[in-house]
Amino acid sequence: MKMSKEEKTILESVEKGEWKSVRGAKGKIKKYQEYAKATFRKDKRVNIRISEKDLVGLQKKAVEEGLPYQTLISSILHKFISGRLTEKKT
Repeated sequence: MKMSKEEKTILESVEKGEWKSVRGAKGKIKKYQEYAKATFRKDKRVNIRISEKDLVGLQKKAVEEGLPYQTLISSILHKFISGRLTEKKT
């Protein structure tokens, strides 16, 4: 198997023992799997009007997260409704 320069660098780093396990990784994975399941369970359609600026911002955030923007919107709404996303008080 041919590896890229970056892949070789990562492999060498792992072999040198420079990587450490992340504490609580299983819990985090489970949490995000639950978010994904809740997000993908869809049975209703909603049409909304938002500003172009907000839509572009959402689309950029979605690209950063590696998600379709509709999924990001659904996830944000779900988190807000379930109390996991709250308004920041200043």
